[in-house]
Amino acid sequence: MPRSEQFTTSVETPVDTAVDDVLARMRVLDAELPPHDGIAVFNRVYLAVTSEVDRRIDSGRFGNARATATLDVRFAERYLAAVDAALGDGRPPACWRPLVQMRRHPGVRPLQFALAGINAHIGHDLALAVVDACRSLGCEPGDLEDDYERVGDVLVALEERIREELMPGPDLLQIADPLTHLLGAWSLERARDATWTAARALWALRGLPDVAREFTDRLDTAVGFAGRMLLTPL
Repeated sequence: MPRSEQFTTSVETPVDTAVDDVLARMRVLDAELPPHDGIAVFNRVYLAVTSEVDRRIDSGRFGNARATATLDVRFAERYLAAVDAALGDGRPPACWRPLVQMRRHPGVRPLQFALAGINAHIGHDLALAVVDACRSLGCEPGDLEDDYERVGDVLVALEERIREELMPGPDLLQIADPLTHLLGAWSLERARDATWTAARALWALRGLPDVAREFTDRLDTAVGFAGRMLLTPL
């Protein structure tokens, strides 16, 4: 039996409804947050990503629609929990704090906000979402690898579009030059590869909760440090 078919009946969660729910929550944020708010900038990007993944699921472009939808939902839930904490009285993960703290800074460009959010979400949340999805589906990370790669391909394509759309024009070269240098130091492809390694490590450590917690905390801190660099005012 193919890997992608091994767990198609093991999930009782109505994931189609759950995808609609997370999309609805992102649309509410899009309507409520000021358009230049750093969280709002990333939210628009992520809403586009999730909508595109949802369309591809509906059109049968993923090998296992239920597995992909489950991963998509668990992934989005991590982001939405961080936003709820940031906008409420909670404390978001360290990876999200730079974006939360700098979200209204006039010296930070929209492209920086977008990529800092992608950094936090891919570098930290995605690894944990893979583990969450495996627990929900009763499978192992290897069973999700094909779907993980397909979702990653969507992210890479959208990141390229984001860079093209949000990079300042030629009349702002005094900004674009240092911005190009700063953002050239970060790669979604490298982040995606590192995240898959982190997800497999966390899964292997699931029987050692103290070690897994320390690993997660260190991952969170490291991703937050990268995010702070991406948000350097220019």
